[in-house]
Amino acid sequence: MLIAGEASGDLHASHLISSLRSVDADAEFRFFGGDLMEKAARRRADLRYEAINVMGFSEVARKIPAIMRGLRLAKDILRDFRPDVLILVDFAGFNLRLASYASKIGIRCDYFIPPKVWAWKEWRVRRIRKYISHVYCILPFEASFFKARGVDAKYVGNPSVQEVEHAMGHIPPKKHFMERQGLSDDSRPIIALLPGSRLGEIRNNLPVMIAAAKRFPDYQYVVGAAPSVPEKFYREVAQDPGLHVVFGCTPVLVKYSEAALVTSGTATLETALIGTPQVVCYRSNGSRLTYRLMSRLLKVRYVSLPNLVVNNSIVPELLLHQCTPDSVARELGPLLQPSPRREWQLAGYRNMRRRLGNYVAADYAAELIASGAPEAAKR
Repeated sequence: MLIAGEASGDLHASHLISSLRSVDADAEFRFFGGDLMEKAARRRADLRYEAINVMGFSEVARKIPAIMRGLRLAKDILRDFRPDVLILVDFAGFNLRLASYASKIGIRCDYFIPPKVWAWKEWRVRRIRKYISHVYCILPFEASFFKARGVDAKYVGNPSVQEVEHAMGHIPPKKHFMERQGLSDDSRPIIALLPGSRLGEIRNNLPVMIAAAKRFPDYQYVVGAAPSVPEKFYREVAQDPGLHVVFGCTPVLVKYSEAALVTSGTATLETALIGTPQVVCYRSNGSRLTYRLMSRLLKVRYVSLPNLVVNNSIVPELLLHQCTPDSVARELGPLLQPSPRREWQLAGYRNMRRRLGNYVAADYAAELIASGAPEAAKR
């Protein structure tokens, strides 16, 4: 049984399901997830992740009833299905509660893509140590962090490495991409806008991104949409009649863009692997007070994955009140043309790629998971 609570988790868990099938052709799956997991498992999700995907206190408060229904459903499935292993994919608030119940009824729990407790909420390590048998890390520095705190952890590689390589190996010519997406092929370079996968992220970040991109009239800006968010929502948030929104082709959009404005998350790593310069944006409520609180809570110097992997500031991070159209445009300008800042970022990307290594994360994790599952061990 697998639990993924957002679009990136759905993507990574779908590859894990496919890899588990190659290790154990008779494996049966139950899961919370999305389209990609449904395709890999060849069955419908027991619950779509959109039903429980939230971010920020106000969204959580509104969705508490739905989250509690999802938790009850997951417990019922665990009790009746009795999986050999429960595989949790990030989504810590929900998944650690479920891990507690699974532990009580004797079901083994593994974590593929653990929560970022090295950044904040380190107290969750106690629960991970108590309820989780094995942690499969996707960032090089995570395994040593967990091991130092008594958790069985292993770095299995980063799934985005193979996912991006696969996407880049199947990329259409730029002209075909532009025609297919109804984009103007008037030689104006593209600025990609990736405002996140959650409604709150999009609502907070997209207007700032558009306002910044409009400072560069010689460029056209295009939104790479999240798979579960309808186009209507982007248009309501943007209030921009000329807005271009594309679905199902974000890696191609990023590849053919001169630079990108990216909401902090997995997309920052994917953009770096593709090799497109970026500015990392995270507006949220934008208050200085929230920023000061966040600064006290965070245990790391950076929040974006490229910077975390190399432990250096290779991409600019504009957080909360720092994320304004003026500041975003100021950081974006030098990246749209040959400049020392652009070269610094691209060199940092190459360093990041070396550190991530060449493990195929889903395959490595699947072998480790299956070798420890009771039924697999019997066979």
